[in-house]
Amino acid sequence: MAKLLKPWYAAFVNRFLAVVAVASIVAAALRRAWPAFSMDDVVGSLGAARPVHVLMAVILAAGVAKLRRLRRPRDVYLVEYGCFRPRPCFRAPFATCLEHVHLLPYLVDDESVSFAIRLLERSGLGDETCLPYSYHYMPPDRSLEAAREEAELVIFSAVDEVFARASVRPEEIDVLIVNCSIFTPTPVFADMVVNRYGLRADVQCLNLSGMGCGAGLVSIGLAKNLLQVAPPGTRVLTVSTEILSSQYYVGSERAMLLPNCLFRMGAAATILSNSPERARFRLGRLVRTMTAARDADYRCIFQEEDGEGILGVRLSKDLTTTAGHALKRNIAAFGPLVLPVSEQLLVAMSLLKRKFMSGRRARVRLYRPDFRKAFEHFCIHAGGRAVIDEVQRGLGLSDEDVEASRMTLHRFGNTSSSLVLYELAYIEAKARMRAGDRVWMISFGAGFECSCVALECVKPPADAGGPWADCIDRYPVQLPEVAKDNI
Repeated sequence: MAKLLKPWYAAFVNRFLAVVAVASIVAAALRRAWPAFSMDDVVGSLGAARPVHVLMAVILAAGVAKLRRLRRPRDVYLVEYGCFRPRPCFRAPFATCLEHVHLLPYLVDDESVSFAIRLLERSGLGDETCLPYSYHYMPPDRSLEAAREEAELVIFSAVDEVFARASVRPEEIDVLIVNCSIFTPTPVFADMVVNRYGLRADVQCLNLSGMGCGAGLVSIGLAKNLLQVAPPGTRVLTVSTEILSSQYYVGSERAMLLPNCLFRMGAAATILSNSPERARFRLGRLVRTMTAARDADYRCIFQEEDGEGILGVRLSKDLTTTAGHALKRNIAAFGPLVLPVSEQLLVAMSLLKRKFMSGRRARVRLYRPDFRKAFEHFCIHAGGRAVIDEVQRGLGLSDEDVEASRMTLHRFGNTSSSLVLYELAYIEAKARMRAGDRVWMISFGAGFECSCVALECVKPPADAGGPWADCIDRYPVQLPEVAKDNI
């Protein structure tokens, strides 16, 4: 019965409660000001008004409305995005990874080899994920030259794609933001893009590093802040990637072997503007939450040397718990900005109930808001199979809601900061996006930090191929069940 009544409750609260409240307040104010108030008096007053007074009232109302629009931050739009699509020659199927595990000289004991194999089996990655050329060598090529070659390949491919899809010329770009967490050469990647595409001499460039997988949405948030105060028609190009070649860990510590197994090559580029011309999405609310004040969160993703002095990135065993904690804090700020009134009211009622019934024997359970009332699509950073499971359980999402995340992890692996755009491309490639649909993007990054961005579709894609063009018909695939014991 409760499930049948809930849609009626939501419709009443969201559509009628505000109208009834405003009407009641206005009526009460008018009756108090004019006890003998009637509609006949209003009609008579309007008829007796001089035309010049009516004109002045209209001009004043239009001026107030114009000032309100000017003071409101400008809307920001995602004009287009493009993702790097690796060629088949970069594929790293499970059999190849298994062979390399047995041949790696630093995994000298059977226990370390068995651990690496279990990581690959339970990672949720398929046989079509791709690694740079440097990883196909034995031992892997960790040189600066190999890293530069990988960077040029993935970054230029993504930028070429977004320019072609958006029909935007390089000289039309006003701001450039590039993020790559660990590998930051000199000159930086922003300079590399300016040199390749001949961007204008007055282009504003920013290069972000050290933010991990969450840097993609951080770049979009930074672009949004700049565009809200920039002249109309300003365009921002963002590029998100992670370069793997120079970061391959050649030690044997388990917590530092995880990145070798989970991360794959990838990059994504976006063009944003404060003009709605040719826009695909409108950016909504954006909230970023930092939990670095907690020591455990700060060291959850940590670059350091192991006991033998070998540099790598250590992933904490509490990563999923830390991600869940950061997401809860983020939702506390993000939820009230995006949830309908009906869901917010249910949350408030459960909080009051817990407060006044805290002394009872049974602890009152807080109501978990249904975010499917606010969004049609979800792009959850697929940092790993366990991260997707934790977010799905915490938000009460269905398997269909997290399908884009699981399938992207299976096809492309964890491409770091660009991953949520591969997930958006999956939804569009499956022809599920409609004008007016709302998308929730969630990313996690080192620090620890969680970012949430809301998008509203303005125009579905004319050509939804993108990085999924050659394989979308095979998805979704059935993923094998994985035992839930610790690896």
